[in-house]
Amino acid sequence: MADIQAIANDLSGLTVMQVAELVKVLEGKWGVSAAAAAPVMVAAAGDKKIQVIKVVREITGLGLKEAKDLVDGAPKPVKEKIAKAEAGEMKAKLEEQGATVEIR
Repeated sequence: MADIQAIANDLSGLTVMQVAELVKVLEGKWGVSAAAAAPVMVAAAGDKKIQVIKVVREITGLGLKEAKDLVDGAPKPVKEKIAKAEAGEMKAKLEEQGATVEIR
């Protein structure tokens, strides 16, 4: 196993361009994407507001009042720094209930 500290030291010496290239290489090698950490934004829900509040509660674990305040104050972030796939699932659940959702 490689010395972790030595790897960290080597990485610290890379330029931004070299880091970008390294990211591409690792994404290809491992079949993953570094484009995670996308916040899910929700906008007003119209006539299905109660259903949207229920989904926001399910996704975030917020209480009823907090989830209602979040939906009433839309557009606001629902959840941040999550994987792209998870953000897509949340978007589908919210849109199914009538919300307008944007993943950033």
